[in-house]
Amino acid sequence: MKKDTNYSQALDLINKSHYILIVTHINPDADTISCALALSNYFYENRIKHKVFNKMSSLPRNLDFLSKFDKITDQLPKFYDLIIYVDCGDIDRPAVDLAKDVDIINIDHHSSNDNFGTVNIVDDKKASAAEVLYMFFKQNSLKISKQTAECLYTGIYDDSIQFSTPRTDANTFKIVNELVECGVEPSEIANKLRRRESLAKYRLLPRILDSLELHFEGEVATIYVLNRWLEESGADYRECEDAVNMILNIAVVNIAIFLRVSNGMTRVSLRSKKDDVSEIAKAFNGGGHTMAAGCSCDTIDVIEAKNMILEYISKGRN
Repeated sequence: MKKDTNYSQALDLINKSHYILIVTHINPDADTISCALALSNYFYENRIKHKVFNKMSSLPRNLDFLSKFDKITDQLPKFYDLIIYVDCGDIDRPAVDLAKDVDIINIDHHSSNDNFGTVNIVDDKKASAAEVLYMFFKQNSLKISKQTAECLYTGIYDDSIQFSTPRTDANTFKIVNELVECGVEPSEIANKLRRRESLAKYRLLPRILDSLELHFEGEVATIYVLNRWLEESGADYRECEDAVNMILNIAVVNIAIFLRVSNGMTRVSLRSKKDDVSEIAKAFNGGGHTMAAGCSCDTIDVIEAKNMILEYISKGRN
């Protein structure tokens, strides 16, 4: 395997640093959290000073089994001389102002990534950022502990939607096999991710699914969640994000759209079986992958936001 100098350059920056800030993106998913914690576990094991930052005060509950999850903070340290971005398609994804005069390592798999780092380890052919990060460990011959392997496996498993996305290939399974050899138990990870759901989620899901509408002869499906539903059910919106994949499973549906209000805007999650939904997201200053993307509409009315997205899709069909 030919060695990419970006991997060794990234390791050099890590070894020369005094305090590292690992940043995850806003509205975190398993891929960004898992990558951050994979690095964090390696850093703890090798006595490298660091902090994992996420702007949110709450994190996905189903990831609390990952080692060092409880160390993630929403408080920035006073000093850091290296920033590592994980799974961030652009420099603004963490949604926080960071120091401008420090080196950046950019680890990602989004095709929209503009290589904003001092060192960029970006591969948009990978199914997850966790796969990209695995190659950083592999190329630098770094020891992967069981704790680090569990984090990497979780990121790959979740972001590939249980190994079902088009970018999941033979190399993905080769990586997964090597992680299993490091001590990962696939059934245990799957159970912890998928079989610890709250009762609140199942009180909320019927309301979300009741909002289902089909458009353009059933090719496009929309659903939404209202904040008052979240309050009444006691559920966290992250617990119901898989609803968008549920409606994508409908045979006639090609594009699934899920809307919710957050921070004065309507956030839109887009999923597809074959069409490039990243183009829709880009039209609303968002981004993502061909079959999974997201954006925001400048309104707190989910119906208005839904109509904005549908109007854009309609223009593209004419």
